[in-house]
This record gives sequence, structure tokens and C-alpha cells, in this order.
Amino acid sequence: MARGKIQIKRIENPTNRQVTYSKRRNGLFKKANEITVLCDAKVSIIMLSSTGKLHEYISPSTTTKQLYDQYQKTLGIDIWSSHYERMHENLRKLKEINRNLRRQIR
Repeated sequence: MARGKIQIKRIENPTNRQVTYSKRRNGLFKKANEITVLCDAKVSIIMLSSTGKLHEYISPSTTTKQLYDQYQKTLGIDIWSSHYERMHENLRKLKEINRNLRRQIR
């Protein structure tokens, strides 16, 4: 039995959308596992559903940290540095506010 092509657009019915998400997620994870086994590839998939549920797949032969470290090394970037810099700047501002408030209290 041949399957017809479907138009790729948002599924309006929430129940149908969730069922389709679940089936396609499982299919995607199955394909990820197959490429891991057949080609010895390292695969990581992170998905967030429209309801906010987290689903992830990572090849059994690796960890998420190892894969992201290799990703950074290959691209020559540091995906955490900008986040760290923003946090450091925020900490500096909070310390300054804290210092000013302490002066006002005295």
C-alpha cells in the first residue's frame, strides 16, 4: 500500500499533533540508532515538544559532553564562552548594586 504525500504544515488538532509528534520522534530516534550502528556515527538529538517535554537521544558509545566537546573542537568555537561572559558581567553588576546598597544602609 503506497502512502500519499502530505502537505507539510502545522497540525491544528492538538491530539493529532501530539500523536504525530510522538510517532515521528520515535521514527527519528530509530533512524539515529540505525546510523549509529551501521556507520559507527556519534549522534545526539535534543527535542522539546510544544508542551515543553524534553526528549533526547545520544549514541551509546559516547556522552553528550564528549560530543559537544568534539563539536566545539571541530568548529573551533567555544559555545559556552559567550554565556559565561554574560553571567560574569551580570555578577559584576550585582556586586556593584550590592556594594551601593550596603553604603546606603550605613
